[in-house]
Amino acid sequence: MKKLFLLLVIIVSPAGFAQSTFDKWPAMKEFHEIISQTFHPSEEGNLEPIKSRSLELAQKAERLNMGEKPKEFSTKEILVATEKLQIKSWALHKKIKIGSSDKEITILLSEIHDIFHEIAGLCANEK
Repeated sequence: MKKLFLLLVIIVSPAGFAQSTFDKWPAMKEFHEIISQTFHPSEEGNLEPIKSRSLELAQKAERLNMGEKPKEFSTKEILVATEKLQIKSWALHKKIKIGSSDKEITILLSEIHDIFHEIAGLCANEK
C-alpha cells in the first residue's frame, strides 16, 4: 500500500508535470548534446571531438541564439548569454580552422561550456 501511495504522489506531483528546459527548448537540448560530446573528452586531453565538430557546435549555438525561444526564456540575461555563446562558438571554430594551439582551443571550449551552464542556470531560475 505504501508503494502504491508513493507511486501516486510521484505521478501526480507538480514536478511530474513540469517540462524540462530541454523539452521546452529543443535548441538547448541540441547544443547540450554537442557540448557534452566535445567538452568532456577535452577534459582528458582529447580534442579530436571538438576539432571535428566545431562547425556543428557553432551552428547549434547560432540556432540557440537566433532561433525561437520559449517566452519564459526570452529574458535580457538569457538573450545576452546566448549571443555570447554564439560569438564564442564561431570564434572557436575559426581558431580550429587556422590551427590554433590546443591550449587556446581548450580555454575557449571551457568558456563556451561555462556560458552554456550559465544559460541553463538562468533557465532554471525562470521556471
